[in-house]
Formats: sequence, C-alpha cells, structure tokens
Amino acid sequence: MSKMKLSTFLTKKEPILLDGSMGTQLEHLGSEMGGQSNLSHPEHVLKIHQHYAECGCDMLITNTLTMNRIFIEIHKMDIDVREVNLIGVQLAKQAANPDQYILGNISSTGVMLEPYGDLPESKARQAFAEQAALLQEGGVDGFIIETMMDLKEALSALRACKEVSSLPVMVSMAFSTPEKGGRTIMGNSARECATALTESGAQAIGANCGDIDPFQMAKIVSIMHIETRQPIIAQPNAGRPKWFNSRTTFDMDPARFSEGIAACIQNGAKLIGGCCGTSPDHISAVVQMFKKHQT
Repeated sequence: MSKMKLSTFLTKKEPILLDGSMGTQLEHLGSEMGGQSNLSHPEHVLKIHQHYAECGCDMLITNTLTMNRIFIEIHKMDIDVREVNLIGVQLAKQAANPDQYILGNISSTGVMLEPYGDLPESKARQAFAEQAALLQEGGVDGFIIETMMDLKEALSALRACKEVSSLPVMVSMAFSTPEKGGRTIMGNSARECATALTESGAQAIGANCGDIDPFQMAKIVSIMHIETRQPIIAQPNAGRPKWFNSRTTFDMDPARFSEGIAACIQNGAKLIGGCCGTSPDHISAVVQMFKKHQT
C-alpha cells in the first residue's frame, strides 16, 4: 500500500516528526558539514539518515542545505549543482522506509538581496528554481526551505518552488530571542513572517535554528499560531549556541530537549524536529515523550 500524499499527511491531527541535525553529525564523523559530503563522504550521510529513519521520523530532510548555484559559486566549491542535489535525494531515499517522506532542503544563497546587498531577487529566484527542479527530479515528496533570515529571500525561494513544482512547500525562519522581539537578523517579526508566508501559499511555516532554545522557540510558535491556521514547524537547536574551544557548541541533553519540544507542541507546533546540536538521541527522546503522553 502506497503512502498518502504529503499534502494529505500534513492535515493529520497528531504531531509530525522531522529528523535532527545533519551538520553536527557529519562533524562528529569527520566530514564537511555541508552538502559537499554527499560527494566526498556519501557513506556518512547515508548512515546519519539511517539513524534518523530508525528513530521513527515521519520525514527525512535531504543534505542539500544551501546547495544552490549562487552559494556554490561564491564559496568556490568544486562541485556540480546537479550532482550534489540528485545524490542528496538518492541518499535520503535509500535510508527511508516506505512510509517515510523525503523533503528537499533549500536555504539561503548566502548573498544579501537588493537593496541591502547586490543580488537581484530575480537572480536568487532563478537559483532556487533550478535547485527545486533538481530535487523534484530526484524524487522528493515536498520542499522545506530552512534557516531563512530574510523574509524577502524566503518568499523568493517559496515562489521559485511553486513556479517549477506542485509539491508542498514548507518554510522555516531563524529568529533571535523572543526577549529581543522574536525577529530575524533582517528585522522580520514572527507575526510578519507567519502572515506573509501563509498568504504566499506555504503549506507549513515555522522556525528553526536561530539564537533561541526550545523553550524560547515555543514562544515564537505561539505568536505564529495566532496568525495562521497552517501547520507550524518547530526545529530548535539543542540549546542556545555557545562558543567553546574555538567552535560553536550546543549542550542541551535529549531529555531537556524533549521537554522543550513538548512546550512547542503545547503552543501549537505540528511538525517538530531538531536543528544544530541535535542527534538521533534527541529525536529518540522526543519519540519517547510522544509515547508517554499517549498512554
């Protein structure tokens, strides 16, 4: 029996479980933290996907964050945009169970849009459309646009996906602490993002990463929940980022992380998972929290 369409699955009442960090796990295995590992260490990417699949995730996210042509070129990466995206999808599909969905991951170009930067919106949209088309060719069930700090760029990526595909598109923004107003680095509020993304046709909206912990993200979720009836995404880091021994670290343990996820769900989150610093252990703790609340 084939799985239901993703658009239908998103309407289910129960929380939907996404996976956790890919970059942190790649770092632990000694690989590059980005999509280039699809080519240099595909066995590591596959292993991480398999661990999350075994946790019981409903959806696996491809290791294609920022693998658009603009980001690849400005960072002088010696990789092919087509190859890195198609292999990224292939690795996730290889790890997934038949009932698990594959989300094609899209993120920023790494260049500020006009008028704050030099990149025309049309050029960004072209790069996003190219990547989305490749991810669809690879066989994703939908798209997740993540870690966006500029609403204008997030809307550009959303429109690009919808131009080349009819698959569901989800969009997740990165916010500062609610005490600072719950805004992105570019000054976009959670309320503004929720309204604009809903009006532009995102099938799910929410937050990931950012300078917030899971409990602070729950406050962002509550703001968004007031503004939209679309499913809300919450993918917090394992605590707020800390600088230690010349590297960024995250120190929230799985049990505490699952408590933060419970707070996000209580405030209206529907799609939940983890971002930087999270591991299969964090996602497994969330699964156990689910089971505890169901008994």
